[in-house]
Amino acid sequence: FSAPRMADFLQLLVAGLAVLILADIVLAQAQGLAWVLAGVVPWGLHLGMTQGLLATMVAGAAPAHLRGTAFGFFNLVSGAAMLIASVLAGLLWDQLGAAVTFYAGAAFSVLALVLILRRVS
Repeated sequence: FSAPRMADFLQLLVAGLAVLILADIVLAQAQGLAWVLAGVVPWGLHLGMTQGLLATMVAGAAPAHLRGTAFGFFNLVSGAAMLIASVLAGLLWDQLGAAVTFYAGAAFSVLALVLILRRVS
């Protein structure tokens, strides 16, 4: 990717993470269906902002002859991370409750955001 295009991708990724942090905080504090919906909407917005973006970044970074392998590896790593995150979230939810689970999600998102911003600057 060209530098300006990558900068656009990173801006969208950063914005998506910020929306996810908002969603997690709202869901952690949700007291009733209206607040749950208020947290689910930005969660869905985050997914819309970032999921296609990540696939586009993989496609753009991989050489044409390795693109299938790159997608396979990306999906392998994403799946493993999702499994680990789901087990951790389930343990947190079971032992400490829903709010702690969503605050932990927000904390991991803040960590990812900080690491991305440090890498870019």
